[in-house]
Amino acid sequence: MKTKSLKRSLGSMALAFESFVVFFGMLAAFGLQLADGVSVWATGLTISIVMILLPGVLGKKGSYAVGWGLQIIVLGISIFTIAYSPLGYGYLVFSLIFIGVWAWAMIAGSTVDAANRVLETQLNDQNGIEEN
Repeated sequence: MKTKSLKRSLGSMALAFESFVVFFGMLAAFGLQLADGVSVWATGLTISIVMILLPGVLGKKGSYAVGWGLQIIVLGISIFTIAYSPLGYGYLVFSLIFIGVWAWAMIAGSTVDAANRVLETQLNDQNGIEEN
């Protein structure tokens, strides 16, 4: 029996929650006029949409690297925003929180997935021994 990847599940949840935070952060940035409206909406919606769509391909080659790239982009935007508004520090806090959540999802998910593979191998070996 093949088990589902916990790394993929946790990463998907992290990205889904973060996409909402990015979307509402975009609305705040637009309301505070931190940059021209078109740039704020284009950047915020693009990142939010990619974060919503990425879980559909997590597990494929390079998909986790894209997730890490999104974390770096959001961190960079939050650092950039500090120059224009004290709200940037709030963005930075949320960026660091979600980097931590993403990192935890990748580390814990990989660890549990590896343990599940070992357990599955042991169970298959044990079942093979019992049949003989």
